[in-house]
Amino acid sequence: MTFSSDQDTSTIASTNAIHGPTFKMEIPEIKEAIRTQSTATVFRKGDELLNSQVLFADPDFFKVFSFPLLSGDAGTVLSDIGSIVLTEDMAMSYFGSTDVVGKIIEIKLGDDFEPFTVSGVVKSIPQNSSIQFDSMISFQFQESKGWTDSAWMGFYMNTFILLDPRADYREVGSKMDRVFAAHIKEGDSPGEGQRVGFSLQPFLDIHLDAEAAGDRNGLARSSNPVYSYILGAIGIFILAIACINFINLAVARSLKRAKEVGIRKVVGGKRKQLIFQFLTESFLLTFIAFVLAFLLLQMVLPTFSALVNKHLAISYLFDKGLVLLFGALFLVTGLVAGFYPAVVLSGFSPSSSLYKRGKLLQQNYLTRGLVVFQFTLSICLVVGTIAIFSQFNYLTTIDLGYNDEQLVKLDGFRGVKDLSIVKSEMEALPGVASVAAFNGNYNGTGAKVGEQAVDFGYIGVDDQFLSTLEIPLVEGRNFSSEFATDPTESILVNEAFLREVGWTEAVGQEVNFEWKNKKMTIVGVIKDYHFASLKEKIAPLVLTQDPGYRLQTLFLKLQPDNTAETLKSIEAVFRKHVPLMPFDYSFEEMNNLKRYEQEARWKQMITAGAVLSIFVSCIGLFGLAAFNTESRIKEIGVRKVIGASVFGIVTLLSKDFIKMVMIAILLAFPISYYGVQIWLKEFAYQIEIQWWFFALTAVLGIGVAMLTVGIEALRAARMNPVKSLKSE
Repeated sequence: MTFSSDQDTSTIASTNAIHGPTFKMEIPEIKEAIRTQSTATVFRKGDELLNSQVLFADPDFFKVFSFPLLSGDAGTVLSDIGSIVLTEDMAMSYFGSTDVVGKIIEIKLGDDFEPFTVSGVVKSIPQNSSIQFDSMISFQFQESKGWTDSAWMGFYMNTFILLDPRADYREVGSKMDRVFAAHIKEGDSPGEGQRVGFSLQPFLDIHLDAEAAGDRNGLARSSNPVYSYILGAIGIFILAIACINFINLAVARSLKRAKEVGIRKVVGGKRKQLIFQFLTESFLLTFIAFVLAFLLLQMVLPTFSALVNKHLAISYLFDKGLVLLFGALFLVTGLVAGFYPAVVLSGFSPSSSLYKRGKLLQQNYLTRGLVVFQFTLSICLVVGTIAIFSQFNYLTTIDLGYNDEQLVKLDGFRGVKDLSIVKSEMEALPGVASVAAFNGNYNGTGAKVGEQAVDFGYIGVDDQFLSTLEIPLVEGRNFSSEFATDPTESILVNEAFLREVGWTEAVGQEVNFEWKNKKMTIVGVIKDYHFASLKEKIAPLVLTQDPGYRLQTLFLKLQPDNTAETLKSIEAVFRKHVPLMPFDYSFEEMNNLKRYEQEARWKQMITAGAVLSIFVSCIGLFGLAAFNTESRIKEIGVRKVIGASVFGIVTLLSKDFIKMVMIAILLAFPISYYGVQIWLKEFAYQIEIQWWFFALTAVLGIGVAMLTVGIEALRAARMNPVKSLKSE
């Protein structure tokens, strides 16, 4: 669903309860419409309380989605509003068995525990599935409780559409717009200057579209495609570097195999036979590498799974499409690595190869070009790694606009009628500095300022919210019990709200909440603070004490000493007032860090890729240096006899390689600068690309190359010239 206006456009993957059934009824191409909505709940197991998520879905869910059932019938498991379907894992966790059809399970929905009868058990859901759930209840249960509404402008659940195979999903989207326009009421319209458009997204596109899909209402493990492209590029880079090593070393070894080629040609060997021989060697080595790679994968897969926070299995690789891809990769790798060396080696003339010694390495510009290319790739990865480290450090150390140190978030007060009593008791505890309450979520809504429509975040808070989180006021006053009308007539806004409407001063201005037919007066302006990820710009925010926004979450500011004892005291008060809810708390500092877990994992993966690429490049460089030294061993001996120093010989043998690395550095810098700029666009708040990123990379690149080549050059320079001259 797309909201659009003259100013901007935003897309969300959400609908209301009425959309799916109405679209199905009025659009012939739609065969099924399945609504899903998840909610946090509590399962009761004896005296034990377990936090979990339950997914509400239409009764035909298992007809549309092919999740295999271990027990129960796909057509009827959700036909009864008192039935529940469990996953295999959930059944084992709760009952210790999967033979549980007919058993009763208690779930807290609303203020009371409801009994549900198990009607089916789903086989464990694969980790790579975009739909994840532990338990499922018929959507009709919500309807029976009156928890759904028929507003066409509500958007809070997912709807999956099954189309006729002959239908065009783009045309169906246009028909959905016409149905929406026919049903929308004047009082329920988007608002002046705003438009709503419906569209369909193919199911397979959801996984790599985290911005539109989001992990909610059963959808999970969406991914940012940028990181998939980066990881794929790293794999291709490393494979390319390895192929370049093979080509360069094969060409370098040609001096040793020249006589073999000459003899084969003298005895009647044809060039195409020699090409076939060398290509066969290349494919044989590639096959051995593939086998070793799969064996190595078995060893490192658990570590890699932990790194990416996914449960990966080797069986995923035997998908038909992937097997074909591996076959193509095998052929391409064998050809790329072996074709050029085969052409070079088979092209030697018998007389040259049997009676002359060449200096192929020094004269082969392709070899030099490939060395430059592989180091260019490696240096790009190093610059990228430094940028990712810097951006991650920036994300985790930036001033958020409030103080999250020793700030505990405590959920679970839904249904508590008077939260002020709980607050008072917790404030009196030793180790608790202050306590604030808010409604628990940053909900989005809109209102009008004059004739301008404004979208903003909307939260309910108490008068201690600002002081507990240490959010400063920049204008006006805070909410106060001294002003009896604050809950019904007053609001606070942030600085971003002022920028959105074009004000310089806000106190005393009115905001028209048309959806509740009320105008509210701004009494204070707070400094902007980051209530969402730093990938997003700070959005307009409105704070209210509206009694309709039930406060059900507490923020507790703790003293730095005896935190464990303070938490025990807090739990005792919690248990006293909310005995049927788990004690579910978290430190806000850790919650903020969790927002960037994906970046932290990618930082580790890209670092590992950069280290591996440099390592593989250095192996090739070392091999080339060794062959270059061997081909010049007599020259080195002569130079030493006539008085050349060790330093002079090391410089002679190293300078060509260092030049190639320096050229790679110069080529890599603009490429990596552009790549880092593209990646940083993912973040609304980002670092500046610093000159020292490139200076550090240059020092590392040249230093590693000098060390790699210098070891072999030093060995050759210290060799006894008598032995090197005598060998000829």
